[in-house]
Amino acid sequence: MSVQVVSAAAAAKVPEVELKDLSPSEAELQLGLSTAAVGAMSPPAGGGDPEAPAPAAERPPAPGPGSGPAAALSPAAGKVPQASAMKRSDPHHQHQRHRDGGEALVSPDGIVTEAPRTVKKIQFADQKQEFNKRPTKIGRRSLSRSISQSSTDSYSSAASYTDSSDDETSPRDKQQKNSKGSSDFCVKNIKQAEFGRREIEIAEQEMPALMALRKRAQGEKPLAGAKIVGCTHITAQTAVLMETLGALGAQCRWAACNIYSTLNEVAAALAESGFPVFAWKGESEDDFWWCIDRCVNVEGWQPNMILDDGGDLTHWIYKKYPNMFKKIKGIVEESVTGVHRLYQLSKAGKLCVPAMNVNDSVTKQKFDNLYCCRESILDGLKRTTDMMFGGKQVVVCGYGEVGKGCCAALKAMGSVVYVTEIDPICALQACMDGFRLVKLTEVIRQVDIVITCTGNKNVVTREHLDRMKNSCIVCNMGHSNTEIDVASLRTPELTWERVRSQVDHVIWPDGKRIVLLAEGRLLNLSCSTVPTFVLSITATTQALALIELYNAPEGRYKQDVYLLPKKMDEYVASLHLPTFDAHLTELTDEQAKYLGLNKNGPFKPNYYRY
Repeated sequence: MSVQVVSAAAAAKVPEVELKDLSPSEAELQLGLSTAAVGAMSPPAGGGDPEAPAPAAERPPAPGPGSGPAAALSPAAGKVPQASAMKRSDPHHQHQRHRDGGEALVSPDGIVTEAPRTVKKIQFADQKQEFNKRPTKIGRRSLSRSISQSSTDSYSSAASYTDSSDDETSPRDKQQKNSKGSSDFCVKNIKQAEFGRREIEIAEQEMPALMALRKRAQGEKPLAGAKIVGCTHITAQTAVLMETLGALGAQCRWAACNIYSTLNEVAAALAESGFPVFAWKGESEDDFWWCIDRCVNVEGWQPNMILDDGGDLTHWIYKKYPNMFKKIKGIVEESVTGVHRLYQLSKAGKLCVPAMNVNDSVTKQKFDNLYCCRESILDGLKRTTDMMFGGKQVVVCGYGEVGKGCCAALKAMGSVVYVTEIDPICALQACMDGFRLVKLTEVIRQVDIVITCTGNKNVVTREHLDRMKNSCIVCNMGHSNTEIDVASLRTPELTWERVRSQVDHVIWPDGKRIVLLAEGRLLNLSCSTVPTFVLSITATTQALALIELYNAPEGRYKQDVYLLPKKMDEYVASLHLPTFDAHLTELTDEQAKYLGLNKNGPFKPNYYRY
């Protein structure tokens, strides 16, 4: 075969070849960019590609005579590479694929050239937003398509609008108003409200108990007059809870309990609908406390109920506004850390408010802690690291309900799982479930992943971190960021390298590095999402606890910490059974008498451990 090199000018004289001249198989190979509009809710991260091949009818024809390479390309396409050519022995094949995937044209005399490629502009049908041009910094928005961006930005789906990370203007410095003219909120971008509303509507489909509660109790308004200040993860599921509380008569003001877990578009939707919300994804520590204070310190507004997740809001009011704290009618707390703080206040005789420990209710422990973490631990790790679980050695610190869920998921994926535990009962359960019980120091040099879920502090110390193998992944599934001693890593001899949103490589002087996720904060809600149906159970429990404390007659609850009544636990569970088309068996009168139970429950005493 002889090889002949031709100039770019000669290549431009190649005869026009239209799509109609191609065989079906050749036409199918010609790639183009689809311009179909992206729907309101796109597939989950990694579930679809906005650049899928377009139908043949939508593809542009090859450039004709007089339309040189420059004319065939849009201004954003950049320079056209110089055409390459080679002579083929068979002059009859006029249209072929170039070996690197580009289009190849063959002239009758056997000259093969690479055809100029036409780049189409991608547009949103409703927004007319061009993505092939570099946007300006003001109002810059981008279509997240990579796994690394879509998994950790405020949007839970792969193809959605999000503020650019280059926009460093703090929401505290922005002047924003909703459509009603109110500015009593602070969110990332109020213009994202429409997308957030769609997220909330999707969440409602998977939260049957809250929707049933809203429908049944809306006429009674059991929370009329309640002024609830909340500090939880601000997600679509929380939004359904807040709107349910509003439908039951409550006024709400809300802040986030985690600097990374807020969904910006959901916060915008809540602000647009009139809820004073102060939260955005990626707050600083100062922003975090500023947002809590903006919720509480409002002239002419005295909260009488607290819904907390972690105890930060309760602690802030107790320390900064003691007179306000004394007027609170009830506190509902759902985390291990927050409950621990409440018991400390009670033991010291400083808790002047009745509090409900939702964390230790059966519906929270068994569902949110166990089943939710069983699914979300894998989701969080996959989105941040793209790792393979099979054969990996993992140590899970703590074998409570969260630890049980994490271990079960990782074992099912083929990982070798070790467990550390201080409680002999939980330790024995781990052994019975087939996990090897170890001390962290025994396996720290060999494991590939370290997961903390104890609710304690300094579970993983600098000494442990120094001894870890190269590329060990370190993360936390507990509520608080105290379990991993991240502060000890912020020293001059260690280099921090941000590789993805909330994924850091911490590099030692000898080149060893560990992969730290979410800076030691809660992995699943910081780096991924959690199952809506499970959160429906927790949110319903929280709503019932608020109703119970707010409507309790004088003297029913003292200044102490209480568990949710078993009857309420059972009621929450019963509201979710219709989703599965499940049918409970009813006791006969004889059976109820034999067991000494009411036919309608409660079916277990308070001391019963499920």
